[in-house]
Amino acid sequence: MIKYLLVFLISMVPLIELRGAIPIAMGMGLPAVPSIIVCALGNMLPVPIIYFFARKFLVWGADKAYIGKVCRFFLDKGHIAGQKLVNKTGRGGLAVALLIFVGIPLPGTGAWTGTLAASLLDLGPKTTAAAVSLGVVMAGIIMLVTSGSVFHIIGL
Repeated sequence: MIKYLLVFLISMVPLIELRGAIPIAMGMGLPAVPSIIVCALGNMLPVPIIYFFARKFLVWGADKAYIGKVCRFFLDKGHIAGQKLVNKTGRGGLAVALLIFVGIPLPGTGAWTGTLAASLLDLGPKTTAAAVSLGVVMAGIIMLVTSGSVFHIIGL
């Protein structure tokens, strides 16, 4: 039980997320299906908080002395990138783009970043939740297969 709690908590950490928690779960010898479920739930737990409060925090902090520059940077970059994406894919293509962005397990492309981007693009909570959830599952399966293959090759 403590091992599952550990991978659940690890999957909540930004940048590490499920991408780091699944290989740890496999290294601990935990079964694949319960591990992916626990890691996906842990990875998804911060999503509503990020979606509903990240943009508000950035807007609030945009005129503050120490954090204003960083907050404005994220707001401006998010708006510009969002407009480019909308122009290329249309509004409907954003959900698919978000799913792929979250689902490909590369550094900086997880649920935290994807949800922040969706919040800045006003994607909508239901669309964001669906796209990020499916992306997390996709990333989990990719990491499960990759981790299992690596552990099999090295004999663990």
